[in-house]
Amino acid sequence: MAIIKQKEQRVAMFIDAQNLYHSARNLYGAKVNFGAVLKEALGGRHLIRAVAYVIATEGEEEKGFFEALNNLGIETKTKDLQIFFGGAKKGDWDVGLAVDAIRLASKVDAVVLASGDGDFVPLVEYLKFMGTQVEVITFGRSASGKLREACDDFIDMCDNQRKYLLGFRGGNSGGSGARRPRKQTPSRRKEIPSPKEE
Repeated sequence: MAIIKQKEQRVAMFIDAQNLYHSARNLYGAKVNFGAVLKEALGGRHLIRAVAYVIATEGEEEKGFFEALNNLGIETKTKDLQIFFGGAKKGDWDVGLAVDAIRLASKVDAVVLASGDGDFVPLVEYLKFMGTQVEVITFGRSASGKLREACDDFIDMCDNQRKYLLGFRGGNSGGSGARRPRKQTPSRRKEIPSPKEE
C-alpha cells in the first residue's frame, strides 16, 4: 500500500540528533545537513512542530549548532551528559522524545522520526495503532531493520549522501535518492567492519 503524502497534511518531526550525528560521522566522516533532512521529510507538507533532542557537552560549537537549528525552525531540547562514578557516560532522550511524540500525535496527520534507533519500534507501533501515519528518515546502513519494517515509510539517507551531509567527500553519491536500500557491494561493506570482522 502506497503511503499518502498530501500538501494539506500536518506533520510533526522528532529528531534524534545524537543518532544522526554518530551515524553520519561513523559512516561518512561528515556532518548532517539538517535543513535537507527537514525539507525531504516534509515533502511540501505543513510543519506543525520540529524538535531536535540533543545531549549537551559544554562545547562552544554547540551554540552555533543550536542557532542553526533554530534558524531552520527546529526547536532544540537539551539534556546534560551524565558521567557516573568510574567514568561511565549516559545521555539519551528516548523517553522524552517518545512522550512528546505521543502528546502531539493527535494534533497531526503524520509523525516523522529522524532516527535509526530500534528502541523506537514500540513508539512507532503505538502511534500507528492510534491512527497516525509514521515515517522514518535516517541512514539505512546503521538503522534497525525492525524500525524500517514497523514504519509506514522509510527514507534512506544513504541513497543520496551528498544531499544529506555537510563536508561529504565520498565519490559515490548513491544515485537517485530512492527510498529503499540498495544492495551493498563488498567494497562498501568494508567501510565499517561488523563485530565479527574486527
